[in-house]
Amino acid sequence: MAEPARKLTFTFAEYLAREQGSEAKHEYLNGEIFAMAGGTPEHGLMAVNVASVLRGQLVGRRCRVYNSDVRVRVRATGLATYPDVSVVCGALERDPEDENSILNPVVLIEVLSPSSEAYDRGEKFAHYQAIPSLREYVLVSYQRRRVEVLRRNDDGTWTLHDVRESGVAELSSIGCRLPLDEVYLGVFEGSEEEVG
Repeated sequence: MAEPARKLTFTFAEYLAREQGSEAKHEYLNGEIFAMAGGTPEHGLMAVNVASVLRGQLVGRRCRVYNSDVRVRVRATGLATYPDVSVVCGALERDPEDENSILNPVVLIEVLSPSSEAYDRGEKFAHYQAIPSLREYVLVSYQRRRVEVLRRNDDGTWTLHDVRESGVAELSSIGCRLPLDEVYLGVFEGSEEEVG
């Protein structure tokens, strides 16, 4: 007797049910569910460093910093994903289909990795551009001290602000600064910035 065909597509509700019972995180797009790769200790440290710097600067303001446990949904394209760091200012907008997915980040930050860099720079950024509230998309390099800030202009185009070595990345949409010395604190072994 032949085995039944494996289900190839899922509704968003089915994805949410599967995600709730899963220890791993998954992205959802066009009925498909994709496992997200686990990060390295360095990846995790960079994400925590960025979130800590931003949180410290946003205390007392109407902006909140979220880590990669918070799902972002792009309503226009259907993508559901977990950015490394998200910043929401003002009232939090939740997805009507999922109260645990947020819709209105102002800043999204991805720490790049060898397996995700092409996706984060290309297809994922294309999805993120469809979020009306998004003003800045930040890419943090895993290879060297480099932070790229893609900033949405008033006409809807995006401008790249590339910061390297010991510079400071400006996040003008939230009035914050990301000093690369703090972003990479303790990340590269053997350097003077190593924690110890």
